[in-house]
Amino acid sequence: MLDHFFNPESIAVVGATPREGKIGNTLLKNILSFREQSVRIYAVNPKYDKILNIRCYPSVLQIEEGVNLAVVAVPAIRVPEVLKQCGLKGIKNVVVISAGFKEAGREGAVLESELIRISEKYGLCLVGPNCLGIINTHSGLNATFGKSTPTEGNIAFLSQSGAFALAVIDWAKVANVGFSKVVSLGNKAVLDECGFIEYLAKDNETAVITMYLEDIREGRRFIDIVRHVTRTKPVVVMKSGKTEAGAKAASSHTGSIAGSVEAFRAAFQQSGAIEANSINDLFDFSLTLSRIRHVTGGIAIVTNSGGPGVMAADAIEESGLGLAAFDRETMEKLRDLHVANFYNPVDVMGDADSDKFGSALGIVSADESVGAIIAILSPTAPIEFDKAGDYVLELTGTKPIIPVFMGGDEIAKTVERFKKHGITNYFDPVRAVRALCAVKKYSESRDKVSAPPYYFKVDRNAIKELIELRDRKEVKRSMGVEGFKVLETYGIPVPSYGKAETAAEALELADMIGYPVSMKIVSPDIVHKTDVGCVKLNVRREEVKEMFFEILHRAEKYTSARRIEGILIQQMIEGGKEVIVGMKRDMHFGPLIMFGLGGIYVEVFKDVSFRIAPLSKEDAIEMIKSVKAYRILKGIRGEPMSDIDSLVDVLLRVSQLSMDFPEILEADLNPIKVFEHGKGCYAIDFKMIMGAIR
Repeated sequence: MLDHFFNPESIAVVGATPREGKIGNTLLKNILSFREQSVRIYAVNPKYDKILNIRCYPSVLQIEEGVNLAVVAVPAIRVPEVLKQCGLKGIKNVVVISAGFKEAGREGAVLESELIRISEKYGLCLVGPNCLGIINTHSGLNATFGKSTPTEGNIAFLSQSGAFALAVIDWAKVANVGFSKVVSLGNKAVLDECGFIEYLAKDNETAVITMYLEDIREGRRFIDIVRHVTRTKPVVVMKSGKTEAGAKAASSHTGSIAGSVEAFRAAFQQSGAIEANSINDLFDFSLTLSRIRHVTGGIAIVTNSGGPGVMAADAIEESGLGLAAFDRETMEKLRDLHVANFYNPVDVMGDADSDKFGSALGIVSADESVGAIIAILSPTAPIEFDKAGDYVLELTGTKPIIPVFMGGDEIAKTVERFKKHGITNYFDPVRAVRALCAVKKYSESRDKVSAPPYYFKVDRNAIKELIELRDRKEVKRSMGVEGFKVLETYGIPVPSYGKAETAAEALELADMIGYPVSMKIVSPDIVHKTDVGCVKLNVRREEVKEMFFEILHRAEKYTSARRIEGILIQQMIEGGKEVIVGMKRDMHFGPLIMFGLGGIYVEVFKDVSFRIAPLSKEDAIEMIKSVKAYRILKGIRGEPMSDIDSLVDVLLRVSQLSMDFPEILEADLNPIKVFEHGKGCYAIDFKMIMGAIR
């Protein structure tokens, strides 16, 4: 169905006009320049009989033949009627250029909902509204109101912003960057990025799918589709609007740390999409991935200038790419070439000519340990850039070479030659390294085996009964001590515990649990119990009653007595290292799971990692390994290794809990005390925020 957007047999331009400078006029001119002469083009406007020497129809219903694609540019208020006419005519593919919908306020949003209703009724595939249009460079279709058409290429570009798409198209002409398809998504009333990603995955003219997005509504569908597509084609995404500036303080540690940006980054990482954080990155990554998909081995640097070579080497080490370690034969050949440094980076010196530079490139490219080469040249007197460019073009088929020819006028002709061969030249060696990092990330995600989520057999009915009981009592949103029952049901170890409402009950519970015990306030108003002196550790029997009243006294200074539910008496767990496992339900992607350094410092250091549930075992292991505290968990300076397997188990069980019960909006297991390998872990404290299913 979507193919008719790019390869239509007939097009109706609704809102066409002979008035110069109007969108309907530019649209019709662009479409009339379509190279496929067999395509029938119809102008539609009840005010005219003929526009630009073609017949004009009052509506699409008066067109005698069938129509594959309608491009609509009429005032917003008239668009619903045009859509109805398209539905009655049997036109399934519609691009609505018109603005004035949800981006314009409440009335526009109501109007947009009408477009959705009509599209559903007639089965319309609708792009927009409030969009630039669609381009297929390989057929010559330009169904936009832009002034120019980009050259042919193998990068498909989807943009939620029409203005940004226009700027990119204009820039691409100067930069000699080609595109296969360009789609301006606009408000995404019906069709969004997911449908086009699926289409472009099968498009032989597209090698890389590049996107600028402002929102992703169907987060889980996006992850599933992109994960499938990136097995064969890279997907590069730049997402704006990731922060949550001005958001209300959340009710849990996880909620206060896990914002929208973490959810999107986790989604991109898990799906295999390459995230770009700037326009430079967006197209650096896309252009490089359009010709290089895999780097096997380390990175070699060949340069005639020590400074930029060091910059590149620093960037490689910091990025984790790794410098290639040359074999003995390579170093001997470089030594015979009389270079300043025959290790890596290779410095051929400032007085080297192009032949010496090319010889060094050839020697390095033959080394099996080298996966790619960054070729850096500054404009010294002996260097002929055209000749040096010949060497790059000749050898790039042997090993991927990223040229960093630094200069202006002197390198201009050579840079143009590179562009014609699809090779991007960088002035900044760090940008070249970042582009290679994108290749590494893509190849690693593509090669990673996608394991299914891990599931445990649990008594879900017990949790349902607990939640139903809570709902019947119309109690608070948070679930504290009673939440330990949830953890126990899901197989997560917790210390022996009980809730006391009187000092006598506290003493009785402590006697049953065994000494020493810990004592903590239970109140929905007190999140950070330690801060207000409402936690007592290593309490002996003779201290229980005194500590009970002291905790109550401190709590009453902080909140009203009616908001104090009692005091948690808990088995004292000594030793271990403290970590946190949390969950926050993201509006786009669902449960976002967090792991990191726990205890009272979690919000200060924020040494945390995120993944979107459901988690596989590999996801859980990656989460643990990606935090800085992993070095501590592995054991340092003779310390024993922590029981990482038990933490993986907890992450998987929390993941399943979050999927089983959408009523759970946030959860904190903080701290979890993990002991040495084989001795497990305990969830010491737990908080859960409940709410209506979203």
